[in-house]
Amino acid sequence: MNFQPLVPVGGLPGWVLLNKTMERQTEVFNKSPQIVRDTDYFEQNIGKIQSAEQLVDDRRLLRVALGAFGLGEDLNSQALVKRILEEGTVSDDALANRLADERYKKFTDAFGFGELALPRTQLAGFGREITDKFRELEFEVAVGEQDESLRLAMNAQRELADIVTGDESDNAKWFAIMGNPPLRKVFEVALGLPSSFGQIDIDRQLETFKTQASRQLGIESLADLASEDTNEEFIRRYLLRDQIASFQFQSSNSIALTLLQSAPNYFRDA
Repeated sequence: MNFQPLVPVGGLPGWVLLNKTMERQTEVFNKSPQIVRDTDYFEQNIGKIQSAEQLVDDRRLLRVALGAFGLGEDLNSQALVKRILEEGTVSDDALANRLADERYKKFTDAFGFGELALPRTQLAGFGREITDKFRELEFEVAVGEQDESLRLAMNAQRELADIVTGDESDNAKWFAIMGNPPLRKVFEVALGLPSSFGQIDIDRQLETFKTQASRQLGIESLADLASEDTNEEFIRRYLLRDQIASFQFQSSNSIALTLLQSAPNYFRDA
């Protein structure tokens, strides 16, 4: 059994506490017997893998490989994973390029089965590269088992660090955010966008994201989120709005429950 992170409260107080204890908690978590067994096995055996088929046939290796990119829910979808890896990302028709979730592209590129004469599994240090990612995301998963909002906040902070500092255009960065479901959710909540927002035209979504980010976050470019202070303000905005929405939901349920409980008395006394 893995060490369970200490998250006694959620929202902003939980975020502050988690960050204060992060170093110690991750250190203990990474020493959990299951994490050690999984990462040791991966580092010792991934160099033997030269095809997507070999990877998906080894469930222990595949679990770490998918987990390192936040795709652990696809562990039982071996045929899909195999096809994604084998097609690579060079062709516009490749499945990874046609899926809305950008994480599949990162996953496919990391292993290089589709394009390279020798996949990246043969590179020195590749195993450690993937297990480092796996440990980080598994800790986020463990946090999420206690508070999903804190997990999403951790994911957003990590993912944004890569996206906003890239060389792509601002529109391309926004599309990367929009194609990353966990990160997109954080932006939608932080900017107060409705759950139906994703159903409108993609270009209108882009313009709305840009307009609301400028208006509410005071940023003119996503590169502004590279600032530690601006990034932290964004995460706190998300957690605060998420917490308010949760309180409103709980209050609505409480009112509904009170009405339901009082209904029998009303009809009895009528």
